[in-house]
Amino acid sequence: MPCSGLHRCLAGGLLSVSLTTPLMAWAQPDTGKVVFVCEAVYLPARSVWVRTVGIDYDQKRVLSVTIDGVPVYSFNVRDTLILTALDNERIQIDTASQSWSSDFRGLATSQGRCERARSQPPPGTPTD
Repeated sequence: MPCSGLHRCLAGGLLSVSLTTPLMAWAQPDTGKVVFVCEAVYLPARSVWVRTVGIDYDQKRVLSVTIDGVPVYSFNVRDTLILTALDNERIQIDTASQSWSSDFRGLATSQGRCERARSQPPPGTPTD
């Protein structure tokens, strides 16, 4: 049945969500965070920069990504790769191989390894 007005549609949608989903579970999803510290070698200068990558996630998806404490505007996840950009640097983080690569629009490139600095799994997640 179609809604007759934005307010009624929103109220109906919120009402149906609150009836089918417990309010506390809907309002506060279980989240976790992992932090990688990456040593990236930038060419052609051959300088080493230490980059910190924070990844917030829940049971289904990556929620946010920060690089050196700065939230990225957007990111894409493809298998184990996180693809994003910060300023003019296009960045790829491979969480499986724990590696970093980036490109400054063809002017400079970087590659490096990452180490998991710390991790906070979502509450209730079984640990080994």
